[in-house]
Amino acid sequence: MALASRRLALVATAAAVTVLNASLSFQNVWPTPAIRWEGELSIELAACLLVLVIAHRRFGPPARATLRWIAALWLLLAVGHYADVTAPALYGRDINLYWDLRYMPDVAAMMARVAPLWLLVLVVSAAALTLVLLYLLFRWALHRVGDAMDNSRQRVAIGVLATGVVLLFAAHWIPALSASFPGVPTFSTPVTQTYARQVRFVIDALGGSRSLAPSPPMNADLRLVRGADVFLVFIEAYGAVTYERPDIAPRLAVSRADLEAAIRSTNRGVVSAFVESPTFGGSSWLAHLSLMSGVEVRDAETNARLMTQQRETMVTTFARRGYRTVGLMPGLRQRWPEGAFYGFDDVYGAARLDYHGPEFGWFAVPDQFSMARFDLLEVSRPARPPLFVFFPTISTHFPFSPTPPYQPDWPRMLNPRPYDGPAIVRAYAREPDWKNFAPGYVDAVSYTYATLGGYLRAHADRDLVMILIGDHQPASAVSGEGAPWDVPVHLIASKASRQQILDRLLARGFHAGITPARPALGRMHALLSLLLDVFSEQEPTVSGPH
Repeated sequence: MALASRRLALVATAAAVTVLNASLSFQNVWPTPAIRWEGELSIELAACLLVLVIAHRRFGPPARATLRWIAALWLLLAVGHYADVTAPALYGRDINLYWDLRYMPDVAAMMARVAPLWLLVLVVSAAALTLVLLYLLFRWALHRVGDAMDNSRQRVAIGVLATGVVLLFAAHWIPALSASFPGVPTFSTPVTQTYARQVRFVIDALGGSRSLAPSPPMNADLRLVRGADVFLVFIEAYGAVTYERPDIAPRLAVSRADLEAAIRSTNRGVVSAFVESPTFGGSSWLAHLSLMSGVEVRDAETNARLMTQQRETMVTTFARRGYRTVGLMPGLRQRWPEGAFYGFDDVYGAARLDYHGPEFGWFAVPDQFSMARFDLLEVSRPARPPLFVFFPTISTHFPFSPTPPYQPDWPRMLNPRPYDGPAIVRAYAREPDWKNFAPGYVDAVSYTYATLGGYLRAHADRDLVMILIGDHQPASAVSGEGAPWDVPVHLIASKASRQQILDRLLARGFHAGITPARPALGRMHALLSLLLDVFSEQEPTVSGPH
């Protein structure tokens, strides 16, 4: 009986340690709020166990009140880890307490307006119950570990285990050892590091950070685009593979040729190049910020620090020259505090675009609808100023399928039933192939080409300067192993009134036509200075991206 009891105690202790470890090392099931544990280890747990072993030798068994306080701290760590791994999947960016906490009252007020009271009560109650149950689970696990400390053998075993984990974690920082044991075992990002990063964000925001590169000159006169509507279109996941991967490029030849034909038939010209994105396979906002600020942003920390500063941007430059600056963001479904950094006059998110048709992809709204709706809301205004439009597309977002049908009748896109039944059936029949994403990616990019070509044809007499640029390469499941970080950039403008812009870009390394050529011009952030330069009346002063 005693042997069975000891075995049961060992099993309970092992379960307790596993629960505590998994609570700080789980990963997100992208792009959902769900989580999974893949066997990663937590350095915080190892450190906690070592402290408990050492404290037991010196002070005896831990008091129950102490373990309850540790359980409360553990709950705080687990919640922080959940926010850290889930925020990128749900919101497309890392959490930033400096930005996000100030808007929580607004979010709560919005929820109170749009959701019934019973649902709010249910959500709040479920969240509170989940936190209580987690606390009780962590308290049980810590009490179980505390009881195990009273057994000398179990205490020694726990101490040896914790010491081994700490040494393995340390070995990852020693090049010779990490090369000998690559990836075995794997560790989750320490939650304490996550909280420390948030503290740094707040300190940098309040005290000002001096570690970032200076902004490029933003005094361009923009006289060569005066009077034109300027569109900066970031095409989601539009990478160099669309031109260079053998199983993708040929299948896009027809739709790409149709886009180029639309450009030519409307008496416009196009020049193209490759630039290196600061990100790969995701984190689109790093590309957006890099280009529009002229400061290279390759990580979340630089992103957060830059956004706490007051900087001139591409948006403020156009605004200073009399443009109405607008963000057309169909993928935006929550408050966007970062929008204040850019300086937009107005932002159209999903709610304001108000799409009621069939949904496609993770973000529901077809890009063609967004452009048609934007025309109604902004372009058709009488006696309006010229527009600068920032438009990050969403219809080529992973997993690419189902892809919306292209609707040649653009006004119909504003109806609740923008498509005929057979078109919807065909579109929904193309479900994602989770083993081969390339066909879905081709369909999505083809749809984007068709949408852009159709828009140009529908506005053949409109003075447009359109910058099309990929935010990043698609994920490696499409791009393949070792793919470069390069993305295409095209500039489309009237040959009658804006030829000087096209000529200047050709002199700066762009190539005529819709097909870019190697080598890449340079990094994306340096493209801002080049564009502002060629849009201005004075002679170019820089040699191009570097």
